[in-house]
Amino acid sequence: MTTETDQSPNLLQTARNQFNNVADILGLETGLRKVLLTCKRELTVNFPVQMDNGTAEVYTGYRFQHNVARGPAKGGIRYHPGLTPDDLRALAMLMTWKCATVDIPYGGAKGGGVVDPKNLSQPELERLTRRYATEISLMIGPDTDIAAPDVNTDSQTMAWIMDTYSMQKGYSVTAVVTGKPINIGGAEGRGEATARGVQYVIREACREKNIQLEGAKIAVQGFGNVGATVARLLAEDGALIVAISDSANGLYNPQGLDLKNVTIYQQEHHSLAGYPNADGISNQDLLGLDCDILIPAAFENQLNGQNAGQVKAKIVVEAANGPSNLEADRVFHDNGIFLVPDILANAGGVTVSYFEWVQDLQSFFWNEAETNRRLNTIMSKAFGEVHKIAQERKVDMRTAAYILAVGRVAEACLTRGIYP
Repeated sequence: MTTETDQSPNLLQTARNQFNNVADILGLETGLRKVLLTCKRELTVNFPVQMDNGTAEVYTGYRFQHNVARGPAKGGIRYHPGLTPDDLRALAMLMTWKCATVDIPYGGAKGGGVVDPKNLSQPELERLTRRYATEISLMIGPDTDIAAPDVNTDSQTMAWIMDTYSMQKGYSVTAVVTGKPINIGGAEGRGEATARGVQYVIREACREKNIQLEGAKIAVQGFGNVGATVARLLAEDGALIVAISDSANGLYNPQGLDLKNVTIYQQEHHSLAGYPNADGISNQDLLGLDCDILIPAAFENQLNGQNAGQVKAKIVVEAANGPSNLEADRVFHDNGIFLVPDILANAGGVTVSYFEWVQDLQSFFWNEAETNRRLNTIMSKAFGEVHKIAQERKVDMRTAAYILAVGRVAEACLTRGIYP
């Protein structure tokens, strides 16, 4: 699982607003705008799953591809009871821009099922996943659309999908998904890739803003896989993690939290509530804490025009997808807060997924040190390119990232032309 996130009906409009803002700057003509605002393919499937008690339930699943002008579609599969087509349209679009920002040869996709996996047994979840994989098999493939874990899915989910697809082909097709277990073609370093990408861009941002990372105070909203790993990696860099939060509770200690003890407490109590060596705070309170770096790493649409003015951090780094809207961006820009947007900050996951795909196709694998070295190179280069555009055009970093990404995708579409 990457991030634990609630669905929001405003995510698609936010994504479209962000695109239109940059399309105006780039002067894109109307027809091309329509192409880039629209998903290329949208598949909806309704399929039965046999439950443990012998009855059958019908579930709905989706796979959406936004744009494939620069390469195969790439994107996660999530299981969530509130999943909607508009969520997937937005997230597929964001994945297109994310891949283009770091210049890897993919387009964006997203998919998933309308289900709460917590209500299913492991055998039921496996049957659901295999049936869903079969239903979307006409769209996915190592050369067409490569899936990955997302909300409420993991490496085991990917193993089931890979095996199901391979059984249909009659041979192993490891490159049909990424985020797999290492023993069946997964990449070393994939589990921490999103968090390491965040760490690398934070190092670049601190250098740019003349902030010493060692001793810097950092608040992390979201203590799931990405947030907890980012916190640990930055603590290893010498930063003080002064606040963290999960979906229900938060902790604050201006002297810094002992992350090892916090993790043990969370595992034992299945919650952060009641941890003795910190003050309890809400997710909203965390956003306004006095800190050097704020990392939204969990929820979409957390920062807006109403609460962005409360942010005291010098740098905001979006480890989550879509945690801020355009109104928040304007407040940050006016207040001199340096924003590193999601399509740059959290692109480490899809970058190492690209590495995994390349290794699967070649049957030649790297060690974790090589993976991290290559990831650092790509993330640092992308940060530099985005920052250069921001300086030259005198725009914020999100606008600069979109100028870079949308420009690359638009150029690919224009170069290829319209068939026939």
